[in-house]
Amino acid sequence: MYAILLAGGSGTRLWPVSRKGVPKQLQPILGSDTLLRSTWKRLRKGLPASRILVVTGSAQAELIRKDLPELPAGNLLVEPMKRDTAAAIGFGAAVALARDPKAVVATINSDAHVKDEKEFWRVLKVASKAAGKSGRIALVGVRPTYPETGYGYIKMGSQAMRFRNAKGHDEIFDVEGFREKPDLETAKSYVAQWEYLWNPTLIVAEAKTLMNAFKTHLPKTWKELEAIRAAWTTPRREKALARAFGRIAPISIDYGVLEKETKMLVVPADFGWADVGHWRAVHDVLAKRPGANVTRGRNLVVDSEGNLLYSFTGKMLAVAGLKDMILIETEDVILCCPKGRAQDVKRLVEEIERKKMKKYL
Repeated sequence: MYAILLAGGSGTRLWPVSRKGVPKQLQPILGSDTLLRSTWKRLRKGLPASRILVVTGSAQAELIRKDLPELPAGNLLVEPMKRDTAAAIGFGAAVALARDPKAVVATINSDAHVKDEKEFWRVLKVASKAAGKSGRIALVGVRPTYPETGYGYIKMGSQAMRFRNAKGHDEIFDVEGFREKPDLETAKSYVAQWEYLWNPTLIVAEAKTLMNAFKTHLPKTWKELEAIRAAWTTPRREKALARAFGRIAPISIDYGVLEKETKMLVVPADFGWADVGHWRAVHDVLAKRPGANVTRGRNLVVDSEGNLLYSFTGKMLAVAGLKDMILIETEDVILCCPKGRAQDVKRLVEEIERKKMKKYL
């Protein structure tokens, strides 16, 4: 197995800590390690460094080299320009295939939190077995624990296969379809039905199977990825890479490939997954109990509960009578909003861009 570790996102909903120069995956959001390094450590428990491919853009490449000094130089795959997740994942699959015709790839987001790492690795092995046995793409779907409106969902169809495990069986299902980020009432209905899973875009497939899916659904992109694969072990590598990315049209892996593929599998999983995509998610991951405050830096808290209070400058955050709020203090910005409006931080960034206040980006 090769991991394709995606590390090129912008993380606007974790502003003002996540900035264009140093986005969220390179920030210590959950602890002393960056999100990227935490993910790297998790992957190293199941893979050698030689089989972890990190895909990013040129703006973050040097910071990633510093954050992951153990990463082999040839495993940092730098996109010449941003072309969304289909190109990033295809790039990783092409390189894995150039190295090993029998490679199996797993796509891993650098900003995801996993509580039960042992179960995470067990499920990945189940998905790899399912993909290898069927010659199909296998997705890992996460059993929802609450009605999240910021995630996409996978709808399971009929059972496709089952494998015996130490506690019984792992059941693998056909993918019936995808549902985009729902409203709250729809999300509640999904949680109440067994066949709906959160979609973390955790893809496991033989590299050749994934490339064939590109050939079917994004043939122009596949042609450019094939050019990268063919040139990867030659002196023409960099020239071929720049030419290919200049011709690839931006599109996400979801819209470009997954939602068009009709014969995928999904493995239901429960390993304490969370997308660290906004500040409320940070609170949910770190809170020791419902209603607990999560603090960083110097804080003075009176009669307050359910808050995320982060100070990155050494200034004291003093709050009284505050409930379910986000308060983030950096050198040049103070962010304050209800936890229920955490998704709207992205709108603040869009407004900053509209007003051309570049120093805050």
